[in-house]
Amino acid sequence: MTTQTSVVTPERFETGYKSFAEWMAAIPEHQTEFQGHYDAFTPDAGDIAAVKALVEKHGVKAFCIGEHWCPDVWRGLPVFAKVAEGTGITARYFERDENKDIMSEFLKDGEFESIPAMVFYDGNHRYLFHWIERPQLAMDDMARLRAEILAPAPTEDGPERQAAQAAYRAATATHAPQWRHATLTEWRALLEKTLA
Repeated sequence: MTTQTSVVTPERFETGYKSFAEWMAAIPEHQTEFQGHYDAFTPDAGDIAAVKALVEKHGVKAFCIGEHWCPDVWRGLPVFAKVAEGTGITARYFERDENKDIMSEFLKDGEFESIPAMVFYDGNHRYLFHWIERPQLAMDDMARLRAEILAPAPTEDGPERQAAQAAYRAATATHAPQWRHATLTEWRALLEKTLA
């Protein structure tokens, strides 16, 4: 992915919301969910120091594309915001449905508009990598929780199914702290590998 073929030129990058506060002011609802994840996340100091060193050396910048209604975005975008604030990454935030041309460049498996998507560049706007949706730990945990909680429940909507869905949501909430930290761990590893 290069600036010659990407719709995300340096100029387009600058059109995104410039802070978590701007994102929060722009979205129509779910501020409570975003703020809860933001407040609950304290990044690992070692991860922050390592990423900050890379930011200072390579001028790392990044954007997050998401939507206000998505639970993965509620969890992932605040991590992005805290990491940007702690490391000096120049960060921008885009709404997916208002920026379909950007989303089309970063589809999961080349097909799905999965969010959040975080896209990282160096200081010369050279594409480094992108990261989509959730960390591998969350993927593994969610698959296990679906098998344990949702699979045994009836597939038709009704009290049993609704109870299972509520139990699944509660179980995923208890895993959120580990998933937030795993997100930063994955970004750090990708930055170190790409900028080595």
